[in-house]
Amino acid sequence: MTGPLTLGDFLALGLIVFLLGLYCVLARRNAIGILIGVELILNAANINYLAFAFFGGGRYDGQVFAIFVIMLAAAEAVIGLAIILAIYRQLRTIDVGAAATLRN
Repeated sequence: MTGPLTLGDFLALGLIVFLLGLYCVLARRNAIGILIGVELILNAANINYLAFAFFGGGRYDGQVFAIFVIMLAAAEAVIGLAIILAIYRQLRTIDVGAAATLRN
């Protein structure tokens, strides 16, 4: 086993989670997959907030921001799923390409 974890380790983890979320958002055509990618991006931000709070003197700023991001993610999930459900009821698919037909 190696030594204790450093700030760089947490930042690398946050970067990996962010890149996975970005890949999900850009590569998926399924609306649920895109929402999962957005959640991964928000979780990457939480990892960074908490890492900087811990290694920056132990203040509670990062924890407070992380709680706000968790609340934002919950609200985003509720609104996003409501929109997806409305699109599914109208078009019988959750493909984001099909949602472009709603403009007409």
